[in-house]
Amino acid sequence: MPELPDVTLYVEALERDFGGKPLEKARLASVSLLRSVDPPLSAAEGRTVAGARRIGKRIVLSLEGDLHLVFHLMIAGRFHVKKRGAPIPAKRAHAAFDFPNATLMLTEASPKKRAMLHVVQGEANLAAHDPGGLEVLEADLAAFRAALARESHTLKRSLTDPTLFSGIGNAYSDEILHRAKLSPMKLSTKLDDAETAVLFAATREVLIEWTERLRREFAGAFPEKVTAFRPEMAVHGKYREPCPVCGSPVQRIVHAANESNYCAQCQTGGRLLADRALSRLLKDDWPRTLEELEARLPQRATPRGR
Repeated sequence: MPELPDVTLYVEALERDFGGKPLEKARLASVSLLRSVDPPLSAAEGRTVAGARRIGKRIVLSLEGDLHLVFHLMIAGRFHVKKRGAPIPAKRAHAAFDFPNATLMLTEASPKKRAMLHVVQGEANLAAHDPGGLEVLEADLAAFRAALARESHTLKRSLTDPTLFSGIGNAYSDEILHRAKLSPMKLSTKLDDAETAVLFAATREVLIEWTERLRREFAGAFPEKVTAFRPEMAVHGKYREPCPVCGSPVQRIVHAANESNYCAQCQTGGRLLADRALSRLLKDDWPRTLEELEARLPQRATPRGR
């Protein structure tokens, strides 16, 4: 699932490439994508792009007249820029948005088709799509501590809960916890002040570093290859590979469709996280998939009619 660094790159690219340009045509190929009916998607046609922004992991393309297209790419949704008027592929494509200079294509490399688009009129209705998580890059330590202590969860669950923290998912939570040298299974309410400060700093460092890294990688080009698995990552997706800090093999915790990667030497004092108590903790604390946690929110945020 694209997270804060990736979504930031998408937002910057959309504003750069399509800002000030009219949306000539919105072509919908998959009815499962559109999750709202009022206003209709056709209401966006002919309106000029006023800007783009991020709300959590959602991408908002704002048009003149206070109309907003709210995209949630979920795990497998991706944007691509194609030649103007390019046909929509028969497979894995949801929609195409035609501009004078190019066509923005939305695809999803999954048969489950969980990506979502809401058409929203007005800032008040747009605010209903905000899960409410803390923007860590705009917050201080006190606000971070308060968000972390709001509910008693494992650190992995807390960081990936969009109602607690904004824009962090499975990949960057692994990287953050490795940077902080904290166990993904440690309870959020059990952190002392020093550990909380370390986690706050690690969260900011990882998100800023990866945003800058991706900016350098794409160097002004549209981010076509957004992925949660990158060779430069320390532990995410690196099961059995050596930890870049200590050389110990990276471990993993698997629960339903979730996987968490960690270094036992750096994060858990050498202890492998695999026992019956852990299994009970995961059952009680984690949703079966992080995607399920995300998917519940838009249902609470259905746009109200004008």
